[in-house]
Amino acid sequence: MTLDRPRRSLATPPGPGVTVREATGVAEFEAVSALLSRVWNRSPGSSQVTVSLLRALSMTGNYVGAAFVEGRMAGAAVAFFAPDDGSLHSHIAGVDAECRARDVGFLLKCHQRTWALGRGIRSVTWTFDPLVRRNAYFNLVKLGARATAYLPDFYGPMHDGLNRGEESDRLLVEWDLLSPAAVAAADARWSRPSVGEHPALIEVGEGSLHVVPWTGGAAFVPVPEDIEQVRIEDPRLAQAWRHRVRDVLAGAMDRGAEITGFDRQRGYVIAPTPTPAPPAGTTSGAR
Repeated sequence: MTLDRPRRSLATPPGPGVTVREATGVAEFEAVSALLSRVWNRSPGSSQVTVSLLRALSMTGNYVGAAFVEGRMAGAAVAFFAPDDGSLHSHIAGVDAECRARDVGFLLKCHQRTWALGRGIRSVTWTFDPLVRRNAYFNLVKLGARATAYLPDFYGPMHDGLNRGEESDRLLVEWDLLSPAAVAAADARWSRPSVGEHPALIEVGEGSLHVVPWTGGAAFVPVPEDIEQVRIEDPRLAQAWRHRVRDVLAGAMDRGAEITGFDRQRGYVIAPTPTPAPPAGTTSGAR
């Protein structure tokens, strides 16, 4: 499919008081770097995305987007091209905590989608911590992205305030920008699908977690309501959540399961990967 390439990036239709566009100039790159440091609770001057890196990425045609609420930068996202498959990889995105209720993150992703489609790109990938419930819901339900792989300790030790002392397990997701789910999201027509009733593969006891073996049918993989608070109050329980979700979710995906949805109260929905139908005109059975 060939897409027309606009002469410049299109701005996302803003929400109330919200504007999204590409960041330009050193001052705005400094603001992006500082914002991402705050979101990840890093000390001043130790951003994982430096001003010089942002300048280099922008100069070479990669994506550095910023959202502004009433003129103040409230969110940012950074992505680069993945030449092997022609997709865009969204490396990092963050929204000021005070602006999460303004749909800033959603508008940033919509702007990123428009930017990518304008360059003939129809797929965006990124990773997220599978234990963070709000991000799982946002990525898999609100945006309609699809989880494709579980990546244990993907980044190795991380030193920001959110991840310090944690293993950096991530889910890799792919966002097909022309899929019905992505188009509906961009048009603000998304809806919460029904996920049905299924057994839970992690049972939560008094300070303990018990794994229920997956028998091959549809099931829920629970995650904590607020893993960031659990890390503060009970680091050992947070570590237990990490290992149990890894064992269950990665193990099931290795055995042919796929993540088919996410429920805010009950967690990930997994089910066996459907068997492709045989080509028309073929028969099965012994001869």
